[in-house]
Amino acid sequence: MRDGEIPDAEWAVIEPLLPPMGRARGRWRDHRQVLESIVFKFRASVPWRRA
Repeated sequence: MRDGEIPDAEWAVIEPLLPPMGRARGRWRDHRQVLESIVFKFRASVPWRRA
């Protein structure tokens, strides 16, 4: 497992708490990919990009 990856056991707990995948507004990505990128940014102290 790479640093910043969410293990399958933890993902099984988190996934039911997230909204269903769909195209409500804008572009949607895989929830796991988004959460893993947030964990990476936090651990690597990468600044957030301003839109």
